[in-house]
Amino acid sequence: MATMDQCMTALTGILGDLAANPAAAGLDRSLSCRLTDLEQVVLGRLSSGAVKDLHAVPDGPAVPKADIRLTMTSDDLVALTDGRLSFGSAWAGGRVKLEAGVRDLLRLRKLL
Repeated sequence: MATMDQCMTALTGILGDLAANPAAAGLDRSLSCRLTDLEQVVLGRLSSGAVKDLHAVPDGPAVPKADIRLTMTSDDLVALTDGRLSFGSAWAGGRVKLEAGVRDLLRLRKLL
């Protein structure tokens, strides 16, 4: 199991790359990544080509619903960022769950 520090570093990297992609220009969406094994949710905002206000909160019913939601284990998050796991195969195999509106999914398809 990865640590919360490792997960925050991984998310900062992966979301920073996503935000810097020209296809993300103009996106202003809330983000969340539920880390099932750590019982934490990392919240943030993708806006103006950057990821802002990234912070972790305990998982539970009071966690606000983000526009773009990822769910995975901490180990899968770290594996995605260090190249041991591809997003497509992780998503197809059910290891990563992505939820968003149809318009966001279509736009994210270009980014992932």
